[in-house]
Amino acid sequence: MVEMSAVLGVLTVALGMVLTPGPNMIYLVSRSITQGRRAGVVSLGGVALGFLIYLLATNLGLSVVFAAVPGLYVAIKLAGAVYLGYLAWCALRPGGVSVFAPQEVPHDSPRRLFTMGLMTSLLNPKIAVMYLSLIPQFVDLEAGNVLAQGLLLGSVQVVVGTSVNLAILLAAGTVAVFLARRPSWLKVQRYLMGAVLGGLAVSLAVDTSVPAAAN
Repeated sequence: MVEMSAVLGVLTVALGMVLTPGPNMIYLVSRSITQGRRAGVVSLGGVALGFLIYLLATNLGLSVVFAAVPGLYVAIKLAGAVYLGYLAWCALRPGGVSVFAPQEVPHDSPRRLFTMGLMTSLLNPKIAVMYLSLIPQFVDLEAGNVLAQGLLLGSVQVVVGTSVNLAILLAAGTVAVFLARRPSWLKVQRYLMGAVLGGLAVSLAVDTSVPAAAN
């Protein structure tokens, strides 16, 4: 039903996006460093649930809603751009702190960790763009059963996103110790992340495309 080229295409796009610094990565890394790997894993559970919600909502017709009301889709993208711009400013502003720098923060309960992970995932503009604009490009309308294709291809993103984020949060502590011994590297990492986030914010802000309704 789904050609291997489509699966590999989604896998490549998903891998590229999950490795680009964004709200999910920042939240999971910071929580793993400040509260421990277990807290990071619980938070990842919420992020993964957000992936699944997008997967189901998109394939059950959310893209049709956005195609019918393009202003709503644009508003969500602009809100995401503002959020990414804020994260970029936090990284680049004088006195900013790297996501890998240990900080003293109140420890959250597992329920709050899970909920915050879920909200971070749902408000992540990269995930919204992927499910609403990118994954549908790999669906072959002539192959039949568009719903099954969408669910299968979206599942590839869920597996890739969850696995890579898990590896990152498990390694976050080791990376933090490594960078803590090299203050100049920590500053470079902060500036690079801020630049990437700022670039993503600008890209989202100027993108006027809207998802097309499925046939």
